[in-house]
Amino acid sequence: MKKQSFIKSTSIILGVTIFFMSCSSTTLIQSNPSGAKVYLNGEPVGTTPYSHSDSKIVGSTTSVKLEKDGYNPLNTSFSRNEEADVGAIIGGVFLLFPFLWTMKYKPSRTYELIPLTGADQVSPSPQQPVKNGSKAEQLRELKQLFDEGLITEEEYEKERKRILESN
Repeated sequence: MKKQSFIKSTSIILGVTIFFMSCSSTTLIQSNPSGAKVYLNGEPVGTTPYSHSDSKIVGSTTSVKLEKDGYNPLNTSFSRNEEADVGAIIGGVFLLFPFLWTMKYKPSRTYELIPLTGADQVSPSPQQPVKNGSKAEQLRELKQLFDEGLITEEEYEKERKRILESN
C-alpha cells in the first residue's frame, strides 16, 4: 500500500515538474554580422545575439525585425512548431493540458544581413537630379555619385548628356 502511494506521489511530482519545465521554450537569435537591433512583434528587445524565451502555445508566431546601420532591414518570423518537446508530451500524459506546449523553438537561428548597395543608400538618384539646382550643381552632384562608385560610367555619361541638353 505504501509502495503504491509512493509511486503515485512520485509520478505526480515528476509530471508536474516536467510540465512546468516544458511550458517555456528558448531560442537564440543571432545575426551575421552581430550587433543588430532586435524587434519582436514590433517592440525593441535588444541586440544580437539575443536569447528569446516565452511560454506561448503550439503554433504561436513571433515576428522578428533586425536592423543594423549599413545593412538592409530583415523582416521574418518564427513559430512554436519547429521541434517536438518530449517533456511536454510526457507531462501531457499525466495532466492532459500540457499538450498545448508539445512543440518548441529551434535552439538557435542565425540570420544573414545583406549590406546596403549604392542604390539602397540615401542619395539623390542620377535620374532625378535636384530640380532647382543649376546645371553646374547637378553635374557636380552627378560627378560625386560617379566618384563614389554609386553609378556606372555609362549611367554617368547618359545623365550628363541629359543635364547638358536640358533647358
